[in-house]
Amino acid sequence: MAKLVKTKVEVEGEVSEEYALVQEPLTTPWDVEEELKVVGKPVPRVDGEERASGAAHYPSDIRLPGMLHAKFLRSPYPHARVRRIDTSRAEQLPGVRAVMSKDNAPATPWNNKRPIFDDVARFAGDEVAAVAADTLTIARQALRLIQVDYEPLPFVLDPEAALHDDAPKIYPDGNLLDGEPTKYERGDVELALAEADVVVEGTFETPTQVHNSLETHGSVVTWEGDQVVVYDSTQNVFGVRDCVARWLGLDRNRVRVVKQFMGGGFGSKLGTGKYTVAAALLAKRTGRPIRFFLDRTEENIAAGHRHATRQYLRVGAKRDGTLLAIDLRSYTALGAYSAWGAAVGGPARELYNCANVRTYEYNVFTNIGPQSAFRAPGYVEGMFGLEILMDELAGQLGMDPLELRIKNYAARSPLNNLPYSSNGLLDTYEEGARAIGWDKRQQLDRTGTRRRGIGMASQIWGGAGAPPSYARVQVQSDASVTVITGTQDIGTGTKTILAQITAEELGVPLDKIRVEIGDSEWGLYSILSGGSMTAATVGPAVREAAADAKGQLINLAAQFLQVRPSTLTLNDGVIRGVKRRRPIEKRLAEILGELGDIMVIGNGSRAPNPDGVAIRTFGAQFVEVEVDIETGAVRVIKVVASHDCGRILNPLTTSSQIEGGVLQGMGYALMEQQIVDPKTGVVVNPNLENYFIPTMLDVPEIQVHMIDRADPNINNLGAKGVGEPPIIPTAPAIVNAVYDAIGIRFRSIPLTRDRVLDALERQQTSDIRQQTGVSG
Repeated sequence: MAKLVKTKVEVEGEVSEEYALVQEPLTTPWDVEEELKVVGKPVPRVDGEERASGAAHYPSDIRLPGMLHAKFLRSPYPHARVRRIDTSRAEQLPGVRAVMSKDNAPATPWNNKRPIFDDVARFAGDEVAAVAADTLTIARQALRLIQVDYEPLPFVLDPEAALHDDAPKIYPDGNLLDGEPTKYERGDVELALAEADVVVEGTFETPTQVHNSLETHGSVVTWEGDQVVVYDSTQNVFGVRDCVARWLGLDRNRVRVVKQFMGGGFGSKLGTGKYTVAAALLAKRTGRPIRFFLDRTEENIAAGHRHATRQYLRVGAKRDGTLLAIDLRSYTALGAYSAWGAAVGGPARELYNCANVRTYEYNVFTNIGPQSAFRAPGYVEGMFGLEILMDELAGQLGMDPLELRIKNYAARSPLNNLPYSSNGLLDTYEEGARAIGWDKRQQLDRTGTRRRGIGMASQIWGGAGAPPSYARVQVQSDASVTVITGTQDIGTGTKTILAQITAEELGVPLDKIRVEIGDSEWGLYSILSGGSMTAATVGPAVREAAADAKGQLINLAAQFLQVRPSTLTLNDGVIRGVKRRRPIEKRLAEILGELGDIMVIGNGSRAPNPDGVAIRTFGAQFVEVEVDIETGAVRVIKVVASHDCGRILNPLTTSSQIEGGVLQGMGYALMEQQIVDPKTGVVVNPNLENYFIPTMLDVPEIQVHMIDRADPNINNLGAKGVGEPPIIPTAPAIVNAVYDAIGIRFRSIPLTRDRVLDALERQQTSDIRQQTGVSG
């Protein structure tokens, strides 16, 4: 029987309490020490052939008869009042089928309670109008014919400057989200700092990082009778359904959202884009399908990014290394429209055992494109400052940086003193240090023009998963199996692990299982794919559904064979048991085939998270770098990524996640930054020519060391999320390794060649002055 429960849900570092309707569980966690037959094995992706051969249909591949193409007209100003807009010339252009602007678009509120086309443009690239035409070429021509009377307004790009009394107001009620900073305090920070033997402090800056998914943001929308169908590149199928239904005034069962494959998202596609709603509105007006995909430039200026931060951080400790206080004041550049701010203070609050902690987080609106979730938002930025300052503290104390971290290990959650459901952080330290050769790092070559160093950093994140999520397992009369759920595979291998879970629990061969996801019409509800939640949310529901189906199959077989159900087992697609003291064995397909056209349907739901424990993932990364002091080039030689994320469902897909996270973290540390002209407020590198990301030539040796230990306290799989943890410690580990190589501490990234050369020149000048006794 279903019951209503209230449970805590954590998405991208934000915690809320939600209701969920769940079934009484049929399963218990697999034994921690048990080696399973299918789960935990390196099974290749079940849809790998489709992806590799080009047979997979991504939303951007969709082409429908009579389809129109849509484009946005975007503001050239970072802040401007739209006084008047004249679309008449565009409307008269042959091939143009519809034009939409603030004059004829619905006034339904969008982000931050503003309409989709507002009277004010708040960043260079803000949407002002939309055109639907027979071809993309005609749509672009039509945009040039739209006449807009702009009144340019003062703009602000820096989050601290945006809080000054004389700063331009992006919104009438001010530039600070919610009107005040997000505050957290425990203990007495000022007293603890006064009593500390050593205090280190620093100002840390992190850049704007752009997702640059291979498939840009976009949708294809068409009407089929009274139902609207949306093919969307999304991480949140049901979220898009609900938003489109609200905008069009439809019941949810009249909106179908489909996403079978997608070319990456990394958090940027958790929400519903303006392009999706605009496409739905234009499709309704024209009566024809609309294709609305952003180009690469639009992707870089208007599709979201990891926000830039400035962090003022102080850490105090006793002479023996015991942490006494952590004090953080951070400023994040939200851009325009964002309705939430990432938890930059998260690592400071919960990574280390420290009694006195204070974090003030200022989430500030600025005149740049809106920020969005980006793989562990907030924790990537916050860990950068904290872990670099921990290394500096170790230097001041004359301690090994790893020993300092171990000394301040938190056995219970510092936030609420709850025990962790499991905590393998010390294991990740030990495994990572062994693999990198931590104890032998002093033997590295730090002479000559290419100097090597080793550094490390820690990681903490969520990944608990949560209800609601529902699944169905259908067994056909030939014993083939279909798994149905409403989740989405965002490139992580979700289909594969769901097939493995089903095969393990149901007792049928993996090649007999088909997984159907990514369709809101016949898929059962599942929450968004973000916050490292998917495996730990949908997987348990699928296992429950498989257990329900298996119970029915055993009962059915018992009736057919005229034995007690308790005497039968189902493994590898074969029913085995005992009848009149003689063994019986019969293929499930034979039994079902003799019974005719029947279907066994198992249903399952995700149980609530347990009370009384804190659920976190842990990890550490150790990095070896080489710095060329003549060119300023930093080359990452080796990364050891050691992480504790519960039971590993598939080491192949897990390794893929870890490697991808490391590479994104490496790009963040060494090369990625969106550059905005301070005079014009315009992004000057909105493309992959001038916005640099790692290529194959940059890829170092990456060793993945997972602490494969199931956590039976959290769900029936013992699994936590693994998608976001690997990006969190990479950048500070690299920066700490650079210090180990050349003796210079960097507090801003990326470590581009010019930044490194400038630091080396300053170091050389300082050394000369010290040697000659010259000051100033």
